[in-house]
Amino acid sequence: MSGATEDDLIDWVLQYATAHDELDSLLSGLSERLLEADFPLLRASISLPTIDPSARAVAHVWWRGKGVATEHLPHTQQQAERFQRSVIFDLQSRNITMARFRLDAGEGVSQFDLLHEMKSEGATDYLLRLVPFGGEQVALSGVALSVATDQEGGFTDTQCNLVNRIVPALGLAAYRISIARIAADALSVYLGPQTGRRVLAGKIRRGEGERIAAAILNADLKGFTNLTEREDALQVVGWLNEHFEAIGNAVTERGGEILKFMGDGLLAVFPVSDPDARPCLICEQALQAAQEAIAANAELNRMRIARGEPDLDVDVVLHFGEVVYGNVGATRRLDFTVIGRAVNETSRMEPLCDLLDVNLVMSEAFAQRCSRRTVEAGTFQLRGIAGDRLIYRVA
Repeated sequence: MSGATEDDLIDWVLQYATAHDELDSLLSGLSERLLEADFPLLRASISLPTIDPSARAVAHVWWRGKGVATEHLPHTQQQAERFQRSVIFDLQSRNITMARFRLDAGEGVSQFDLLHEMKSEGATDYLLRLVPFGGEQVALSGVALSVATDQEGGFTDTQCNLVNRIVPALGLAAYRISIARIAADALSVYLGPQTGRRVLAGKIRRGEGERIAAAILNADLKGFTNLTEREDALQVVGWLNEHFEAIGNAVTERGGEILKFMGDGLLAVFPVSDPDARPCLICEQALQAAQEAIAANAELNRMRIARGEPDLDVDVVLHFGEVVYGNVGATRRLDFTVIGRAVNETSRMEPLCDLLDVNLVMSEAFAQRCSRRTVEAGTFQLRGIAGDRLIYRVA
């Protein structure tokens, strides 16, 4: 082997993992360095489970001349059955951590679709190593590392030994990068992307927060309590998730941050950097999100009724004001959210939707920041709030 030595390659892997968080770049960088060292690499992959509501695993695959492609494998029955027919599952079921398939001799080609595909691409030899991770508290159980060659006669013993030398360092690097990615992804899923980044940046002390101006969106599903009394609880959860997806997608696609789901409702904010702007572009986005959420929910209801299932309307309130964005809670159980008078006023405005027979109401402070034509709906006393409030609706 010319060029980089075994130690050089291992050092590069470890140094990369301490400074970067991209598995695809790790795989690409190592693969290219192996080629420069005259290692006859055709294909390499890093596959590992993940903690993500939309994917059960992630596979990073590098092909010579094509680069890296990343595939997120979904939580579906079809994918589960596909995995059970894989080489990785075969090794796991036999409780072994390494295997070699001489593809030029037809080994495993008729049994595994992946090996059949690689042989058709000219591969002659395939090495797979499973690196288990210790501990049972995290679902990241291990990583699968593989290399394939199209060299006539397959890998030499020296080349196999090189792979075995690199595997521990590559497995450790994959673990370090994956843990960081899973932490960021999990916080993004449960807290929202902006809030998750704040937590990872160290904003974790109780009482720590900052004052921000924001458009506030509160959405509430009507008739949910009665539905839970009539229907099976698990079925209700499934319906509720459909509504939250329809409403939540409209919010996030317009730049909103969903801070929490509260039973049959959700709270979201649209941070505003220039609270004095007229019109306020962020408020315009929040209004657009509210209208798109109502429309998406209505479309879902039409499909629900066609299936003979109950429907749930949604009411949306929009407000603008200063809030404190930060940590609230007990010493070891915190909630990163927004608090303040504006948040309280938003929740108190929601009953006005029924009173006015509309699905969307907004405060005077919000309406004044929108270029869209709005009309006064009346002046109302909000429960627990001193003084009357002028409420608006879309014209």
